[in-house]
Amino acid sequence: MKLQVARIGKPHGIRGEVTVQVLTDVPGDRFVPGTEFIVEPATAGPLTVLSARWNKDILLLAFEELETRNEAETVRGAKLFIETEEIDEDDDEGWYEHELEGLDVRVGDAVVGKVTGLRTLPVQDLLVVTTTDGTEILIPFVEQIVPEVNVGEKFILVTPPPGLFEVNAEESSEAASSAKDAEGDAGTGERA
Repeated sequence: MKLQVARIGKPHGIRGEVTVQVLTDVPGDRFVPGTEFIVEPATAGPLTVLSARWNKDILLLAFEELETRNEAETVRGAKLFIETEEIDEDDDEGWYEHELEGLDVRVGDAVVGKVTGLRTLPVQDLLVVTTTDGTEILIPFVEQIVPEVNVGEKFILVTPPPGLFEVNAEESSEAASSAKDAEGDAGTGERA
């Protein structure tokens, strides 16, 4: 089974190193020199780890296939996978992003959208959901708001607090509106 362990970020320096968003609990085991990753999109890989080092809280990887900053820029956003048999399908500890993507998001019996991603953050994870009207919202991935994840039946049950969907939609449109206002009226410094 393919398991996503990282997503490549921006280049670091001029020798082909990249930052990565780590999506594994055991980075010391996954990013060892000589490890070969399956890459999506496939045109960007495979990639073989040359070196791995931490710069504060950011993991920097160098790959044998990337020697320059320009080459590193071409793999920005690519997903790194390993082939593994280690995954325990009955593990109730958590889910991997690839298991959640595509699941229907239900409030009661009504489908309100689909999971399109997972943002892992130090405090709590956020589900990225695209609603049926195309709006992208973030839902805190905590038991009080997401009491059921049913990968087998391809849905998650959400019990959002009042206004969760509306607040996220308003913030998205306000951010777009603020950006538009800033372009047209660069001198006022006022916020909506």
